[in-house]
Amino acid sequence: MRSSMSRKGDCWDNAPTESLWGRLKVGKLYGRKFATRRQAMDEVIAWLTFYNHRRLHSSLGYVSPMQFEKSWHAAQLKNAA
Repeated sequence: MRSSMSRKGDCWDNAPTESLWGRLKVGKLYGRKFATRRQAMDEVIAWLTFYNHRRLHSSLGYVSPMQFEKSWHAAQLKNAA
């Protein structure tokens, strides 16, 4: 696998990632001061855990990304059988 930030000439490739970072900054980081780097990291990890496991996403049919992925994998296994 090779990572890529975007395809040449396609400014929309990075939009989902920028949206995620924007939500994190507005939701948890702007205007806050952390005593330690560890405290800041813990806040980021807690927010990402919420975002992936509990936050409902309209583009996924109002389920969390983890639930969507579990359902997708179950469907793949069912189709393979």
